[in-house]
Amino acid sequence: MKTQILGSSSLAVTRIAYGCMPLGGAWDAPSIEDTTRQKAVTAIRTALDAGINFFDHADIYSRGKSEEVFSDIWHEVPSLRQRILLQSKCGIRFENDVTGGAPFRYDFSYEHIIEAVNGSLRRLKTDYLDVLLLHRPDPLVEPEEVARAFDALHQAGKVLWFGVSNETAAQLELLRHFIRQPIVTNQVAFNIIHTHMLDEGILFNQYNPRLTRNAGTIEYCRLHNITLQAWGALAWGQLTGRSNGKPSEAVIHTSSLVYEMAQQKGVSPEAIVVAWILRHPAKVQAIIGTTQPKRITAACQADTIELSREEWYKLFVSGRGENLP
Repeated sequence: MKTQILGSSSLAVTRIAYGCMPLGGAWDAPSIEDTTRQKAVTAIRTALDAGINFFDHADIYSRGKSEEVFSDIWHEVPSLRQRILLQSKCGIRFENDVTGGAPFRYDFSYEHIIEAVNGSLRRLKTDYLDVLLLHRPDPLVEPEEVARAFDALHQAGKVLWFGVSNETAAQLELLRHFIRQPIVTNQVAFNIIHTHMLDEGILFNQYNPRLTRNAGTIEYCRLHNITLQAWGALAWGQLTGRSNGKPSEAVIHTSSLVYEMAQQKGVSPEAIVVAWILRHPAKVQAIIGTTQPKRITAACQADTIELSREEWYKLFVSGRGENLP
């Protein structure tokens, strides 16, 4: 599989990454069942066989069980840790996790970042993370505390590189002003039917209720060599056969286009959905999150094709559900 350098780091990452959120099974399950472990190992092996070298976690996924079950792969594939790259995220806290009545919230305090990383390392059974992301913007962020936490983790060899998730250009600028380590990635929701980051650029100076204010996040990341990672890269299955209530006309029409292009190119519909992301000149890294081996293999076919400008725009306009201005 083709690789690219992640932002300003030294990491050569595959253009398609594997999202490990579903590996741990049900979020409310008290423990990990044997069937869940077997399914997780099969999914990881499938991703490895497809050429993927980058695996994305978060401390909250399945309440830590996804990181825990991932560590089973070390017994299945000896010496694998040195051949793959691990990323995890921290900063989201569940309700009642400290005291009764504590709300679901975000926490970029020094203490929580350090505690969360130590927990991830323990569950993953590894000494270091290749990349750590701050998961969701914390309105109470004190950048000096984040800088202190990043310094401590980097100096201890527990985290090699740092990034963020779901942050705007302004939020990135504030953080970068205080920290010494480069921000190498920003993970955001992005797919054919979730084009909010693109819409601001084409709807500027237009009256349109869909206009979003992301302050040029794509452009900012391109200017500062910050790789965008797309979560939800498979559009949550809505374009490739997954039933999700009553789909909109845009989803129905776009799904038809996806299947038509897939047939023309001799690839899977999943490949078309992911190839749309890979076609953007920002060199977005697509994160696929499924435990189904067939879907993992199907999505990875995207690495073998490239959509034309016309094909990309055809899907873009259809996914938006309205013509360009």
